[in-house]
Amino acid sequence: MPNNLSAPNGPGRPKDLAKRQAILDAAKTLFLTKGYASTSMDAVAAEAGVSKLTVYSHFNDKETLFSAAVVAKCEEQLPTLFFELPDGVAVEAVLLNIARGFHQLINSDESVNLHRLMMTLGSQDPKLSLIFFEAGPQRMLHGMERLLTKVDQSGALSIDKPHNAAEHFFCLLKGAGNFRLLYGCGEPLTGEAAESHVQEVVALFMRAYRP
Repeated sequence: MPNNLSAPNGPGRPKDLAKRQAILDAAKTLFLTKGYASTSMDAVAAEAGVSKLTVYSHFNDKETLFSAAVVAKCEEQLPTLFFELPDGVAVEAVLLNIARGFHQLINSDESVNLHRLMMTLGSQDPKLSLIFFEAGPQRMLHGMERLLTKVDQSGALSIDKPHNAAEHFFCLLKGAGNFRLLYGCGEPLTGEAAESHVQEVVALFMRAYRP
């Protein structure tokens, strides 16, 4: 997949950053409502209130824009800094922050609609599925794997297979509740129920890998 997400012209210029955000917001809206194939760069430009040239100056092509839109959605709930292990901060606290962000992300309307879209289009366009997987799930798995490697090295937990442990962590958080939500036969956990689920998963994870 393309990994050359174009930076705004003139780094740090508020006008450029605002236009880039408007383009990403428009792309997320259109990809989810019209699908990938039916969303054109012209339509994104019109929705964002910018020229088509401006869209291409920020994102080289539609695949790059789609990837960036997925990354942007993930970063709203799970910024890269979530996967750091600050000095003096308990591992459990770091895991709870990640768990809360991930749980809120996967159960959001945008995420659910995007996953449903990918289930529909994935068999028709495997390349599109790969773009989505690399921009979203795989990016988070890699961040979690790096974090758990540091946790293992610190001695706080004993994790000999950080990649597998990262997959276990996220799968436990998704649970059956997220499947029911995707299938349209359940409601997302909220409030105390969501917090209880997150804390239970983190406690189970800590017990599984405690030295």
